[in-house]
Amino acid sequence: MQAHTSTPTAGGFPLGTQRKVARGFTLIEVMIVVAIVAILASVAVPAYTQYIRRGAMQEAFTNLASQRVRLEQFYQDNRAYGPTAATTCGSAAANALVVADSKYFDYSCTTSNSGQNYTITATGKSSSTVNGYAYTLSDSGAKGTTQFAGTTATSSCWAVKSASDCS
Repeated sequence: MQAHTSTPTAGGFPLGTQRKVARGFTLIEVMIVVAIVAILASVAVPAYTQYIRRGAMQEAFTNLASQRVRLEQFYQDNRAYGPTAATTCGSAAANALVVADSKYFDYSCTTSNSGQNYTITATGKSSSTVNGYAYTLSDSGAKGTTQFAGTTATSSCWAVKSASDCS
């Protein structure tokens, strides 16, 4: 009679030769995660850019309003916003149209009607996120958007989200 000898096993493999369990991610799993991140980024980056742009626009609105106050003070002293028509507003005064530390917009102001009317314009600087945007404010308080995202606009408000959105 022959003796039966068998090799001890663990999990179907001989002892000492156990199969190692693979750890980590498969290529498919990594590709799925990359695709999900790409989709989220394609939505988030433009939304964030718009958010930054809307924040930069506030500089123009604030400075236009503060310059209006300064021009009204100038008018009280001089009975005109400027010396003649088509000149710089308040050019004869120490408080002429000067906006210090303007990061996003350049400002200009012209008079009309022998210095009895003015229009202040804020134009987005070419090196900023608001390049292609222009806003106006007149002596009557009329707000306007003359350029929005690089295209001509005729809004009678300061448009923020779209050329026709006055909210």
